[in-house]
Amino acid sequence: MSESIQVTQKQQLLQQHQQRHYQRQEQQKHHFESSCYLSSKSSVSQQSFSTYKTSSRRLKTSVKTEKGQEVVKLSPLPKRAKRTYLAMDKDKEVIGYVIPVFRASHEEVRGLMEAREDDVTEEGINYVAMRNLFVREAKEAMHVRVEKKTRTVHIRESAERVELSRTMDEWSEFRKKMNPDSLTHRPEFIVKPRGQTVWEGKNVKLHCTVAGWPKPRIAWYKNNVLIDAKAHTEKYTAESNYNMHSLEIKNCDFLDTAKYHVSALNVKGESSSFATVVIKRFQEGEEAGPLDPKPHGFCAEHGVTFETTIIDKFEVAFGSEGETMSLGCTVIVYPTVKKYQPEVVWYRNSVPLKPSKWVHTHWSGDRATLTLVHLNKEDEGMYTLRVNTKSGFDNYSAYVFVRDAEVEVEGVPVAPLDVRCHDANKDYVVVTWKQPAVEGSSPILGYYIDRCEVGTHHWAQCNDTPVKYARFPVTGLVEGRSYMFRVRALNKAGASRASRVSEAVVAMDPSDRARLRAGPSAPWTGMIKFTEEDPTVGVVPGEPSDVVVTEATKSYVVLAWRPPMQRGHEGVMYYIEKCMSGTDTWQRVNTGMPVKSPRFALFDLAEGNSYNFRVRCCNSAGVGEPSVATGEIVVTDKLDLPSAPGNPVAIRNTDTSVVLAWGASKEVKQLVGYYIECSVVGTDVWMPCNNKPVKQTRFVCHGLTTRANYVFNVKAVNAAGYSQSSPNSDAVVVQAAISVPGKPSGVTLLEAVKDYMVLGWSEPAKNGGADVRGYYVDYRTVKGDVVGKWHEMHEKALTTTSYKAENLKENVLYQFQVRAMNMAGVSKASVPSAALECKEWTITVPGAPVGLHVLELRDTSAVVLWEPPAFSGRTPVNGYYMDIKEASAGDEGWKAVHEKVNKMKYIKIAGLEAGSSYVFRVRAQNLAGVGKSSANLGPILAQTRPGTKEIYVDVDDDGVISMVFECSEMKEGSEFVWSKNYKAMTDTSRLTIVNEKGKTRAIFNSPSLEDLGTFSCVATNTDGISSSYTLTEEGLMRLLDISHEHKFPVIPFKNEMAMDLLEKGRVRFWTQVEKISSACQVDYVFNDVIVTQGKKYSMNFDKSTGIIEMFMDSLEVTDEGTFTFNLVDGKAKGTTSLVLIGDEFRELQKKSEFERAEWVRKQGPHFVEYLGFTVTSACDVLLRCKIGNVRPETEITWSKDSIEIAEDDEEAQKIERKEGELTFNIGKWIIKQEIQEEKGRKKAPAVDVPPPPRPKICKKDAGIYGVFLRDDRGKDKSTFNLTDAGYQAVMNELFRVIANSSTDIQVISTEHGIILYSNVTYYNEDLRVGWLQKDAKIAVSERVKAGVTGEQLWLKINEPTEKDKGKYCMDVFDGKDGVKRVFDLSGQAWEQAFEEFQRLKAAAIAERNRARVVGGLPDVVAIQEGKSLNLTGNVWGEPAPEVCWIKNDRELVSDDRYKLKFEHGKFASITIAAVTTTDSGKYALVVKNKYGKEAGEFTVSVYNPDDDENKEKKG
Repeated sequence: MSESIQVTQKQQLLQQHQQRHYQRQEQQKHHFESSCYLSSKSSVSQQSFSTYKTSSRRLKTSVKTEKGQEVVKLSPLPKRAKRTYLAMDKDKEVIGYVIPVFRASHEEVRGLMEAREDDVTEEGINYVAMRNLFVREAKEAMHVRVEKKTRTVHIRESAERVELSRTMDEWSEFRKKMNPDSLTHRPEFIVKPRGQTVWEGKNVKLHCTVAGWPKPRIAWYKNNVLIDAKAHTEKYTAESNYNMHSLEIKNCDFLDTAKYHVSALNVKGESSSFATVVIKRFQEGEEAGPLDPKPHGFCAEHGVTFETTIIDKFEVAFGSEGETMSLGCTVIVYPTVKKYQPEVVWYRNSVPLKPSKWVHTHWSGDRATLTLVHLNKEDEGMYTLRVNTKSGFDNYSAYVFVRDAEVEVEGVPVAPLDVRCHDANKDYVVVTWKQPAVEGSSPILGYYIDRCEVGTHHWAQCNDTPVKYARFPVTGLVEGRSYMFRVRALNKAGASRASRVSEAVVAMDPSDRARLRAGPSAPWTGMIKFTEEDPTVGVVPGEPSDVVVTEATKSYVVLAWRPPMQRGHEGVMYYIEKCMSGTDTWQRVNTGMPVKSPRFALFDLAEGNSYNFRVRCCNSAGVGEPSVATGEIVVTDKLDLPSAPGNPVAIRNTDTSVVLAWGASKEVKQLVGYYIECSVVGTDVWMPCNNKPVKQTRFVCHGLTTRANYVFNVKAVNAAGYSQSSPNSDAVVVQAAISVPGKPSGVTLLEAVKDYMVLGWSEPAKNGGADVRGYYVDYRTVKGDVVGKWHEMHEKALTTTSYKAENLKENVLYQFQVRAMNMAGVSKASVPSAALECKEWTITVPGAPVGLHVLELRDTSAVVLWEPPAFSGRTPVNGYYMDIKEASAGDEGWKAVHEKVNKMKYIKIAGLEAGSSYVFRVRAQNLAGVGKSSANLGPILAQTRPGTKEIYVDVDDDGVISMVFECSEMKEGSEFVWSKNYKAMTDTSRLTIVNEKGKTRAIFNSPSLEDLGTFSCVATNTDGISSSYTLTEEGLMRLLDISHEHKFPVIPFKNEMAMDLLEKGRVRFWTQVEKISSACQVDYVFNDVIVTQGKKYSMNFDKSTGIIEMFMDSLEVTDEGTFTFNLVDGKAKGTTSLVLIGDEFRELQKKSEFERAEWVRKQGPHFVEYLGFTVTSACDVLLRCKIGNVRPETEITWSKDSIEIAEDDEEAQKIERKEGELTFNIGKWIIKQEIQEEKGRKKAPAVDVPPPPRPKICKKDAGIYGVFLRDDRGKDKSTFNLTDAGYQAVMNELFRVIANSSTDIQVISTEHGIILYSNVTYYNEDLRVGWLQKDAKIAVSERVKAGVTGEQLWLKINEPTEKDKGKYCMDVFDGKDGVKRVFDLSGQAWEQAFEEFQRLKAAAIAERNRARVVGGLPDVVAIQEGKSLNLTGNVWGEPAPEVCWIKNDRELVSDDRYKLKFEHGKFASITIAAVTTTDSGKYALVVKNKYGKEAGEFTVSVYNPDDDENKEKKG
């Protein structure tokens, strides 16, 4: 309760502090406005407006603040008042007015903002000033800026706006008289920024006022580098309000000391002003690092002290190259401040990480996560999470190891790492890397460097010969292009995988790169300035200076120099010359093309020779003078391999790690770091402990195997390569280091008498990795507020958690403290006990039990043990009560574990919840009552320790029963301690204890009921690893049975003896045993007589499979009896028998004789499968049999009803033989020979109609069919009775095939009705087919008919009605029940079918009644001129059609020339009297009614005989 009250009070104080802080923040808000530019002299006026927050009182009052300012407080408006311009707080109280900064339409504002700068010359200075004012206010209005102002300020500003409007009108008239061309001028600093000197951590603000027209643009610079305030809002704030400009630098540090200048630019020119800012520190000395601890302090900004706690921390992590790893921690910041979040920063090896494609960070508000994408060895290191708050910071670190990915080729080295680019120039760059930790099966011979131009995927190798140094100058780059690099290691086994690619680097001049990083010196003005030609153009450049050799190896030499001072604007290039020592001949190295960069790498130099080098400059004007020579340079390695590190020392750390320290390499230059290797003692396999070199001489090697014995060595690395390995360290066992134990706790008084007191305490929570060997008790006297000095009470260590302090003085107050001791030393003293008075107790109940401790801790159970109280009261203790509660519960959470009193000094508590923590206490009881509770034990976490094993019972081959317990965490000095019923075992005659490495065995000497109980075993010095086994009477009996089986073993059989009949009627007796040795022997017994190998019996024993066999050629009458196999394998025995007597024996004898006869039959031609029948899917009925052992001369004869079927018989054509199978196709259609010959003599008809198909089977096919096989080796016969039952069986099978071949019912509509049909493969007239509607048989009538057409089964429904809707079922007999096909003629199916029926019916009626010309009209009529033409056409139609005659597409009308008649509705005639040639043409009789029309066409040709004669004469 007190804690909760304190928290509530803290929250109230925090809320009050936040309210006062908020009021101070709201009191002063300033807005500046500048006056207009009225003349050539600039004058600026500044106005300041203040707003005040009103109180929530209801009366309007005027009060004065502490500073003497008058503040008007407003009462809230009534509910019906208009609240358009009022600002309300959460309590609905008025806190001020809200007014728009600029009231104008968006189109007007947009018009003002889009005014072009070209029109500046047409605007007067007064108008321009006002326009700029409105544009600024319009921008603020578009950003929806809301201000809170008092009523007084609102009234004053309203009056000012009215006055401003009037002034604008006057200025509008005045600007018409002004000459705008004379008003533009370059920027001018009215107020320049001033230099400042401040302490570190403060804020600095630089101010300036600039005049000029057009309005100048402002840019701030730090040491000539442009400041981007928008990109670094946390550091800089730049403001511009009417010609007044400022730059604020926040939280200044020493690096902010610089020269700042501001640049103002417009179309008339540019002006600058400078100011120096100096940042001073409070104290001199070394600067604290980013991860150095700093104390948390009070945060004045928020009025609290932030306290940071990091939980759920990430542990030491292991990953492999290519994987993705996430690290995370939960961060708790107290107290919680709204809209405040701490700064979360991740570090690798004390270097802050920035988000990239390899590194992703996430902060959710309470959890920080770091994700490493596609791990590489560069990602290995110490990772730190730092949480920065306004009060300080907190951090947490853990190491991340990255293992090499699996190599593709065995023995090749792993990939190099940390590829970087240095000294990049126009066509040159130096690439460096770090050697890998694993060289492979042989030392590394060198490295290949690859390059790739950014934007492409083509990698080109830079060196043909592998380089040994871990740095290489790459030349031949194209200026202005970006490149990436990677490195591969090479040894005798091959090349490694490529390293991670480097960061992209641009091939360009370093000075150009610096200018690009700095950015432009000022914003672009749009003006181009032309200057006269530089007088240095066309001048030969001077000589370079400071030519030096920066790198020298056996493979190459790198030169560097400074460009000449006199070089012109066109740039210079360089020629390099060399001269061998002892000669005066200079030879140009780069004869083909001069180089652009002041760097050059020379290859192909003779190793060991000395050279001089010099450089010449050249340009278009010529080649300059050479530089001063470098002096003699010997081509050899300047960098030597490092010396071997000092002896490493391995120190135990944890169960999976070891701390390794070593001496630094004494002779080493440019050290890259150290690689550590480890090896398990007894093996020659060395494994890397780190895959990224470390520079410190101390390293924690993680990921080791617990209790394994390791040795270590170290090797140093620099650019030249690896050093020799250090000497191996001494072997060290990986296990936790031993430390002193923790403090004992709970020092209490157990009993008090006149001159002594009995004390008790609890064991320390941590024993330091070794068992507590004893305790020391100190005491001191207490008199009022004065305490004495501590004194030791005894010299020898105590072995129990209680002590009888004697020789004390009665009625004197004492305090006691206790220290624990183990092999590492003595712990710190416990918390002193309360002041205890030494006087005799008079209570009757027992004291508190002592020595509570836990064993056998599991996820759901634990065993709690204790010692009896030192003071038992008036009567002896007769029992105990155990209480339990969860650690998070209060005192009301105590619960009793059991109801009845517990007589034992231990109890096993079950039903715990895994992962929960519990607290235990015990109370003792005697006849007087229950005493006080013991000291609390806990909290105890209910969790099974990883690797914990239980005691198990083992029975060996000799029947010896033992209990076995194993512990993998045994340490030096650890022992196994057995107990029974949690008491030390005094009777050693019952058990024999045998201890091995990490394993103990308790052997029962003579198991009996005396051994019943709970046996427990504790492994000392292992933080309480223990287990128990309860031996019950039932369990003991089961173990004794198993022991007897082991003492007197029985050979187990997989199968009991069985019997099989083989070919020739042979009999096989066999069995199979599960497990036997090679010494196993078998006796074969018949009727208690051992039989041996001979003519009658043959035996086989396959010991690899355990199969035992005995064979007999035949069974005779004398073989009736019992067959037995007796097995002996060492002391194990086994017996299995088979009894063959009576009917069982006689039946077996008959089967044997039959099998022998069958074997004899199969020596000649025989039937493998006797004659039977089958029906194919095509419904062909075949008589079929399979034959074997047939020769070409074997006779095969078919017969029907004992009449042989001859080869020339018609039935012989139905017989086929294929691959040992004979078939007789009963239903095959045979065309007789004479019919074929007769057809051959006759002329083939136009259409050769085939004869009707023969039925697949019919009554005349019934009969007894037989097949006979015969040759000189023997004969065989098979028959099939195709009559009566046989015929019916064939028909039923045929019906089954037909029924199953039926398709799903389909529907089709006709003009008469609807047809439901299904197709079958074949139809037999004896097949029964039934149709049902709605599960009722359909009665056949004139309207509904069922039938068969070919292979189609149909049901016709003529003139269907609604009653015909429903589910239809076709039942086809299949020889047993029937096959049903169902169709639901309802719903959409009915509608579609009925609609199609109606359409077809209507179409048929229309076709029958359609008007048409039936006949009577010829196709062509030839008639002589002058004759009469009379034609009559027969027509038909219902109703009677309309008739018309057409000539040449023109309708004829009945007149004197054309007489048209239509009689009886059937005859239409046309008569033409005295035809002429004009009557020739195409005629048509057109008939039409409502169902359609038709035209009967004919041609009339009129000729003149005279004309024909004249033509003949002329011809």
